Amino acid sequence: MINEAALLESKTLRDSVLERTDVLDRVKALSLLPDGMHVTTAMVATYFEVGVKTLESLIEDHKQELEANGYQVLTGTPLALFKRASGIQSRSRALALFSRRTVLNVAMLLRDSEVARQVRTYLLNMEDLARTQPVDNPVHRDAASPSLDDRIDQRISHVLGRTVVPMFNALIETSSEHRRELIALRSGVQRIERKLQQHNARLQRLEGPRHWPLARFMAHMDAMSGREFEEHVAQLLRRDGCTAVVVRGGGGDRGVDITGRTPDGRHIAVQCKRFAPYVSVTSSHVQKFIGAAKVLYNADVALYVATCTFTRDAMNVAADGGITLVDRSLLAAWSRGTELSALR
Repeated sequence: MINEAALLESKTLRDSVLERTDVLDRVKALSLLPDGMHVTTAMVATYFEVGVKTLESLIEDHKQELEANGYQVLTGTPLALFKRASGIQSRSRALALFSRRTVLNVAMLLRDSEVARQVRTYLLNMEDLARTQPVDNPVHRDAASPSLDDRIDQRISHVLGRTVVPMFNALIETSSEHRRELIALRSGVQRIERKLQQHNARLQRLEGPRHWPLARFMAHMDAMSGREFEEHVAQLLRRDGCTAVVVRGGGGDRGVDITGRTPDGRHIAVQCKRFAPYVSVTSSHVQKFIGAAKVLYNADVALYVATCTFTRDAMNVAADGGITLVDRSLLAAWSRGTELSALR
């Protein structure tokens, strides 16, 4: 495993992980300029919670490396064009810009910042996971023996499809008096058959990671992208019998990432927050979600699912607002098969 000291000292190692810019948002939200691509020196300093002079000193010491990874200072016509394109209102005659790649580069150089240290730790954990996670081998996977429950489900599905449904078909063809009732019964049997097939397919998709040791399983979850994490939570909802589950994450989600219905028909709204394990969701995050879930989506069940913990204030706000918090430990249990009580 690459260690933090080696990352601080070796440009080669830093260059090898510069594509993992997603770790920045997993530790802390990185605000961008209106162009959606760059940040200023002041914004970078705010992100890492250091002074601007500290950052300027680091730039001076590592300017060539940072420039190779996207750092630039605009002046004259390029600056005027950038201001016009991005809508920036500033009279400054020069503007230093950092790309997300450059910000990650800074995180691997900035020693006296707790945020930078957290980014490095998160980055190294993800790299270790990528290096040690075994390659999915279809030959080995197919050779594994299915569980007894799986074999029973498969057998029931086989009997329904090959015996019961054909029997109903024959009865429907020869019966006129009870034709309508027989067709309804056949439809019910076919629905059961489809549900069994869907259940088996879900088990096959979840079989691998669910049975990993807990630490490895959570590292696998931490390595997910934002969309992958939302899809993971959506899959858990479907597994527990929820219907009409839709992943809405994106610019137009209005503060709710997933919607659906509980098995008994209640409306669900879900917010998914993929933060580093040592970061906590604050009360302001929960307050925003209460407004979105209860007012905009009229949710009966509102879930705030996070890969981290919640502050005490956040828990109090959630309790007052009728929000169910799913923190890292509860998320792990839910992902590994425990039913979420709020959905019952």
